[in-house]
Amino acid sequence: MICPCEKKGETSVVDSRPTEDGTAIRRRRMCVCGERFTTFERIQFRELMVVKKNGRKSAFDRDKLSKSIYIALKKRPIDTGTAEKFISKISRALEELGQNEISTNTIGTMVMEGLKELDPVAYVRFASVYRNFREEQDFVQFVDKLDVSKKS
Repeated sequence: MICPCEKKGETSVVDSRPTEDGTAIRRRRMCVCGERFTTFERIQFRELMVVKKNGRKSAFDRDKLSKSIYIALKKRPIDTGTAEKFISKISRALEELGQNEISTNTIGTMVMEGLKELDPVAYVRFASVYRNFREEQDFVQFVDKLDVSKKS
């Protein structure tokens, strides 16, 4: 494994343990320079391709999914462990669909449904980007629909 500071591959594993949900192994590593960092080893069942709205295809990138979810959860009372479980749950659900190609719409819908349960503010944040809100009225209409669904 390459050290993020020295950009050299002279590192050793200091500690290794499974994640809480058992879907990955977390490894603490140390470089000869003394820098410590964490890596994760995960099972990949199949190579998933994401089909974008314009028809382009690209390999599924868990890190990209993770980044978008962490942006939505920024400054929210959700700990890293819970966020990682959520991201793993989405990734597994995508793999369990049994399809090699998955639309961005499918991924976005799964994330939104999960965030709606996990944190309503993160749900609205994610929706604002996913649904491409342009004006204040877009937010108002979206939030109004949320209030109506809670009263029913």
